[in-house]
Amino acid sequence: MHSTRIFFTTDIHGSEACFRKFVNATKFFKANALILGGDLTGKMIVPVVKCPDGTFKARLFGQERVAKNESEMNNLVKVISSVGFYPYNSSSSEMEELNDPTKLDGLFKEIVLETLRRWVGLAEQRLKDTGVKCYIQAGNDDIKDVDQILNDSDYVINTEGKIIDLDDHHEMISTGFANITPWNCPRDVPEDVLIKKIEGLVEQVSNLENCIFNFHCPPFDTELDLAPALDENLNVIMKTGSVIYSHVGSKAVRNAITKYAPLLGLHGHIHESRGTYRIGRTLCINPGSEYTEGILRGVILNLNEKGLQSYQLTAG
Repeated sequence: MHSTRIFFTTDIHGSEACFRKFVNATKFFKANALILGGDLTGKMIVPVVKCPDGTFKARLFGQERVAKNESEMNNLVKVISSVGFYPYNSSSSEMEELNDPTKLDGLFKEIVLETLRRWVGLAEQRLKDTGVKCYIQAGNDDIKDVDQILNDSDYVINTEGKIIDLDDHHEMISTGFANITPWNCPRDVPEDVLIKKIEGLVEQVSNLENCIFNFHCPPFDTELDLAPALDENLNVIMKTGSVIYSHVGSKAVRNAITKYAPLLGLHGHIHESRGTYRIGRTLCINPGSEYTEGILRGVILNLNEKGLQSYQLTAG
């Protein structure tokens, strides 16, 4: 009986360590398909400033880091990139120029796209001749320019807005768009817009019973969409010393899963809500994210013509 073994992960947010582990997952888990479900890019630049005395300084997680020489500087750069930030070698004078928000925004975008372009090249180099399929989409945090880099690859497949045949029995539909968040991310859209995107994909599916919904945003009111509740100033709400959590997923995603009952829902977006949840016959999975520690969280899925044979949440 023919089987397909998939490794799914999401929300790596610029972590060099996590992307390299994603590429290597095919060998480690013996997967014949890789899926990265969105939020590929990081959130900020960390300047590594060369000082007049030959040392290098950077500020990481609120602490000053000092590298005494180039060897230590290279190790510092690796640490910065592994946790999802973009190291940028600069001088003191250049740092003064970057006080201009326009220049800083331009540099950030340039580094984001340059890094993703390099990542796609790495996936092509390591996997292109292996027969392993590599599916990647942007998430709600990712700027529009990300799509073009994915589309330019002759190996990596950008799944956004597409119907993909994973094998002879399973189709996958995908979107990285999400319902509106407090941060107004590049791919945040109202629920009515999101449901139209989903409906447009569903109507092209030939067999919904065996379909996989690869939707970055998890369904609303489940164990997969619990995030810290925020007040009007975006501060975490606490009660008797404990964080209060609230459901922040998408009602459009939940309604679509309830209505069409696909085989699987693959989600991310809410890093804290690692786990599984059933909506009717549909198993929904959010592997969570721990990218700031360089840990790649994911799930192995074993499929055959009868459906999902087994799954296992992973971390490494």
